[in-house]
Amino acid sequence: MAKPLLDMSAARVFFDGIFTSPRVAHPEGVAVHQDGSIWCGTETGDLLRLAADGGSVERMGGTDGFLLGIAFDSAGNCFACDLRHAAIFRWDAATGHMERFASSGIRVPNYPVVDEARGWLYVSDSVGEDKRSGIFRYDLETGEGGLWCREAMSFANGMAMAPDGNGLYVVESDAPCISHVPILPDGAAGPRKVIVEGVHNVPDGLAFAPDGSLFISCYEPSRIYRWRQDRGLEVLIEDPAATTLAHPTNIAFKGDKLYTANLGRWHITEIDLTLSG
Repeated sequence: MAKPLLDMSAARVFFDGIFTSPRVAHPEGVAVHQDGSIWCGTETGDLLRLAADGGSVERMGGTDGFLLGIAFDSAGNCFACDLRHAAIFRWDAATGHMERFASSGIRVPNYPVVDEARGWLYVSDSVGEDKRSGIFRYDLETGEGGLWCREAMSFANGMAMAPDGNGLYVVESDAPCISHVPILPDGAAGPRKVIVEGVHNVPDGLAFAPDGSLFISCYEPSRIYRWRQDRGLEVLIEDPAATTLAHPTNIAFKGDKLYTANLGRWHITEIDLTLSG
């Protein structure tokens, strides 16, 4: 395998929450708020806000479950997938309350994607043992919905909306690969197509950079890839010791910085992408 584009000097612990109150307990989900703060969800069901400068942590709400992926809408409401409750919760920016939003039919809600243009929330269902996981879709206002993409996937995991808004890119962790599911003009799911292969060994999260590059985080090994259609798949950064980059799950951009949740530890990592050229 080619040498990573970045060495580990480009990565730092943005916020160390091992001894803070609340603790950043093995975060899985991470998202950037419009005010620049970094939010994450933890294995103890806490939805946390980390100040933009990494100087403080605040508990915004919780579920007493295990939060996986999180995502914001333009109003600042935060949608959070909960493993224990097999449901999606919504933190209401106007009230500060966190309530159950949707759960119909889904078994392992993993990652949400907000589609305000069409009024939908897409959520991956990570059921791996019978290869029947797929993507659910819920009304952004009412939470009503059900299975949207019925094609069997090998552990559907992290997702990202295509830059043109016309499809979803989906991690299939057990394949391992990245697939694309078109959103047809009538809103239905089009035929799934594998776009990226050779993502070893356990891809987990996805995020598009402003230039259209697709970044892929791997839970194992602790590695992040960059994929571009003209250059293919490249290793961006890897941490053989799994300490600063410790089994990264979801990832999110803020300008030229990439933030990763680290399910293996108690911190959020910041990666300076300007050093990659």
